[in-house]
Amino acid sequence: MNDTDQEQAHTGAEETAGARLVPRITIQAFCQNSATAQLIEEAATDRRMIKAALTTHNGGIDAAVEIYKTNPTPNLVILETTLRPEEIPSSLERLADVCDETTKVVVVGHVNDVQLYRDLVRSGVSEYLVMPTSASALVSTIVELFVAEGAAPIGRTIGFFSAKGGAGSSTLAHNIAWAMAHSLHQDVLIMDMDLAFGTAGLNFNQDPVNGLADAVFAPDSVDEVMIDRLMSKAANHINLLTSPGSLERTYDFGRRDFEQIVEICQRNVPAVILDLPHAWNDWIRHTLTTLDEIVIVAQPDLANLRNAKNIVDTIKAIRPSDNPPHLIVNQVAMPKRPEIAAKEFAASIDCRLSGQIPFDPALFGTAANNGQMIAEVSASHKINDTLRTIALQLAGRASASVPAKPVGALPGIFRKLKLA
Repeated sequence: MNDTDQEQAHTGAEETAGARLVPRITIQAFCQNSATAQLIEEAATDRRMIKAALTTHNGGIDAAVEIYKTNPTPNLVILETTLRPEEIPSSLERLADVCDETTKVVVVGHVNDVQLYRDLVRSGVSEYLVMPTSASALVSTIVELFVAEGAAPIGRTIGFFSAKGGAGSSTLAHNIAWAMAHSLHQDVLIMDMDLAFGTAGLNFNQDPVNGLADAVFAPDSVDEVMIDRLMSKAANHINLLTSPGSLERTYDFGRRDFEQIVEICQRNVPAVILDLPHAWNDWIRHTLTTLDEIVIVAQPDLANLRNAKNIVDTIKAIRPSDNPPHLIVNQVAMPKRPEIAAKEFAASIDCRLSGQIPFDPALFGTAANNGQMIAEVSASHKINDTLRTIALQLAGRASASVPAKPVGALPGIFRKLKLA
């Protein structure tokens, strides 16, 4: 993929970021061509479709009629047809005889005919799409059909994930959330999802009695009122759902245990920052698939490079239609430490370099010990400009960097690990 292709793919992914999700509906698609079946399968992997249950069948309108003679119809039927335009309306009449009135129908055809489109819409068809089309366009059509008109947009979800323990993901998540809130003057919620060892409360000098654990362990009681009660205000436009930071119990979660909480927060806050623990289990993997943006924080060494490569490859595989991850290289230029150049690091893992943060133990140490953000300790420090730039990128308010071009042969141990 060349730079132009990468920019186009990024632009397409940006269109889905922050978009509303398809609700929990059932969808059945009837495909006559392999290309259409592949399109449907690609649409099923779109993040916006994570709640929908989609199945595909071979055949077109005739196959659908036969199935629905003895089976209930789903919320949405997608029908591919290769019939001539004058034959399609009569075929759909037979489907109407076996279809529930509440079922919506999208027809995928191969003839670009305005009059056919008008006839189908008048007959009750929800939408007519002409092949070739894109999976993103198909999903957008489904969203438009099932999301209430005038519904408020949902908040943007941004997850921070460390390539290796101690890389500084939490510190950067909190400071970038601060920069976002103060640059855009909008509310930001930080969810500290490391319930055993989370530091959001410490970094903002907060010690709330309740927090995220109260919500996740009471799923039957979770609603907007409960979440509002559990949030603590850390600063102007900054709210926290803190972790207990306690080892009194173990924290083993199911795949979707946080899903409802995140959705409630999205409906009420423009930006939700998920401070994820450095671990790999089913709920973390699932959570990463649902996010608008993912930020990987890494230090410039070999272990971080290997881990970041694995993370990026996995994320791209499970999120083929979404934005690729952002990369922040942290603690750059530590004295007397050999390190991998940030651009080379990004090129090696085929990832966007969104920023690099210099090693400054005095500044970050003072902020951590005081329970303050970098901007509070030193408002004029140039690191604040970097944090602000990254924050605007993640909020969709500034153009992200074009991915670094892959370098040629990497020296020594890099070639052995086949990271190029």
